[in-house]
Amino acid sequence: MCYSAEVYVEYEQYREHFKDVAMDIKAYVKTFWWDRGLNPLANKAPRALFRELLKIGPTDLRENLEEAQLELTGSLQQEINEQQERVDTAQAKLLKKETKAARENIRIGTKNVAKAQRKLDDLRRTEPKGSDFRVFPGVYVPVMLVEDGQKILRPMRYQCRVPRTPSDFDQKYPGTYNARRDSLGGFWKNLFGYHHGLVIATKFYEHVRDEENNNVTLEFKPSTGDVMLIPCLYSHWVDPKGVEPDLWSFAAITDDPLPEVAAAGHDRTVLDIKPEHVEEWLNPDPNNLSALYDIFDDRARPFYEHQEAA
Repeated sequence: MCYSAEVYVEYEQYREHFKDVAMDIKAYVKTFWWDRGLNPLANKAPRALFRELLKIGPTDLRENLEEAQLELTGSLQQEINEQQERVDTAQAKLLKKETKAARENIRIGTKNVAKAQRKLDDLRRTEPKGSDFRVFPGVYVPVMLVEDGQKILRPMRYQCRVPRTPSDFDQKYPGTYNARRDSLGGFWKNLFGYHHGLVIATKFYEHVRDEENNNVTLEFKPSTGDVMLIPCLYSHWVDPKGVEPDLWSFAAITDDPLPEVAAAGHDRTVLDIKPEHVEEWLNPDPNNLSALYDIFDDRARPFYEHQEAA
């Protein structure tokens, strides 16, 4: 899950594999409650997560998200109207006189109308598609962990802010959505062996260079059709000054590239553990780290097919 991935974001998907997992409802409400600020439906989590919350979430959260959807729909329609007016005004000017500024306003306005219309159509769409489950660094993903002997799903940001760091740590170190295996005993030592989570993924994406040195995105998925059980480290960051809101966040663990991934041009591969190791991974013994490395060595080993992403 280095750069991006398609993951399970719905509770019912996790229930297919782990019958004893429960939703941390309070965490969902706290994370996705809209309070007239940044609209969570715009860019905070995959679309499929909100689609499920609008069906099975607590009544007050459902009503809140419905209101947020109406607000976002209205703002997108307003953007379309304003940009179309910009185009119409520029076209009227061109009827009188050819100008570079009018041509530029038509170009930019037409582009912005199309962009806002795509977002609006996507917001109104009811049929699911793969992009509804795709995540990128900075967005929230349900992560499975164990607390007090109970498996729970809690939404966390896909980019880990480790404890006892300043709030601008994310800007200084934007690559902390991945935790390299060879750095678990160093940079990640305060989380490895203590705060373990799991994300289920079906595909992952990587940037590589093609033969013409162009940057392309490749989609990798197990040839077996199995899901990937991706081990993660998570953090509950609390601002020591009490100013910034607390943050749950995580990083996916990666290792040296598998042969087929290296041949495709990428230098890391996300780890995929076997189902029989999930309990041990989610209930780590910090005094026996070698057992955790053994889980990595005995990883699941499907062949990762790849193709250029659409």
